[in-house]
Amino acid sequence: MAGARALLRQFPLLLPQNRRGTAYEGFITAQGRDFHLRILLPEDLQMKNARVECSWRLKKVLGGYQHILKQRLHSCPDLLSFLVELKTVLEIALKNTPDLHIARPLEYYSCLVRDLEILGWNKVAYVDTGLTTVKLKAEDSCGRQHLITLKFSAKYPTEAPDCLVDFPVQFAISWMPQNSLVDIYSQFLAALESLRPFWDALDELDGQTWVLEPEHPSRSATARRIAIGNNVSVSVEVDPRHPNMLPECYFLGADHAVAPLRTKLNNNMHLWDPEISLLQNLKDVLEIDFPSRAVLEKSDFAQDCGICYAYRLEGCAPDQVCPEPRCGQPFHRACLQEWLQTLPTSRQSFNVIFGECPYCNK
Repeated sequence: MAGARALLRQFPLLLPQNRRGTAYEGFITAQGRDFHLRILLPEDLQMKNARVECSWRLKKVLGGYQHILKQRLHSCPDLLSFLVELKTVLEIALKNTPDLHIARPLEYYSCLVRDLEILGWNKVAYVDTGLTTVKLKAEDSCGRQHLITLKFSAKYPTEAPDCLVDFPVQFAISWMPQNSLVDIYSQFLAALESLRPFWDALDELDGQTWVLEPEHPSRSATARRIAIGNNVSVSVEVDPRHPNMLPECYFLGADHAVAPLRTKLNNNMHLWDPEISLLQNLKDVLEIDFPSRAVLEKSDFAQDCGICYAYRLEGCAPDQVCPEPRCGQPFHRACLQEWLQTLPTSRQSFNVIFGECPYCNK
């Protein structure tokens, strides 16, 4: 998770396309320019077997550097390291590619401005000075605000622009040379409405429960970690296409606290009713009432890590709890792992470390 957060911080326009983190699509920025690319990773996430798909502009810039990028692809340990290397090579390539500064054909500008006027300037949130990037704004039927970023090649409208949206699913447009921005906008609105039940469900969770993670969820985030009690929470992974179906649930906390919840979930799965809301279903199946936002504060559940004495560590909340009922002290996974690895009494079996609690020594 820390790697994914670091990746998002350094490359915010490159978004994951699936839950496994094996596909990323978006833009890499260098010297004020955005270049579209898609990266497909194998299941073991080894970079040497990854596939990088570039837009025609990016291919043109990196044409003479392919051998260097292949070397980097084989030597980099993870995706973030490769992207940092790619950006460095790209910045060098841009300095040595002066023909990229050549203005686009007049037909390109006249066509794009005409399409923007037909669409309506009131729908435009941003246009860059070179008329190569446009952000359009839209409101879904529930009043939520959304943006779509369009990156245009010099071949527009023969070639469709690249589209970047904050969606939990992939957004692909249908495009013909005779199409215009109006067609893209219509497809964008249709996609917003198809995802409305998903956002309705998660907005209800965000508004009526104490969500511990993510701290500031994006519209593409499909998971929520919800507080149930002191150092007890449930992480739910919602299917964007079927938001009212039973989600994947993972309980976090001491075993004596979460074992009854697992039992209730297994025993009451048959009670799940897709005709009622996700939140109400969770209450019925788990036989609980989630802590009220009107009565309790988030700090009532946000107990600091017993090792680093902080709640947030690189954006991550404590998710490991001592199983001793009289202790129940929470820890960050990274802090606990580092602590246990330094103890001579700890032992490791595969990827599990066994050792004493830093607080109660159990």
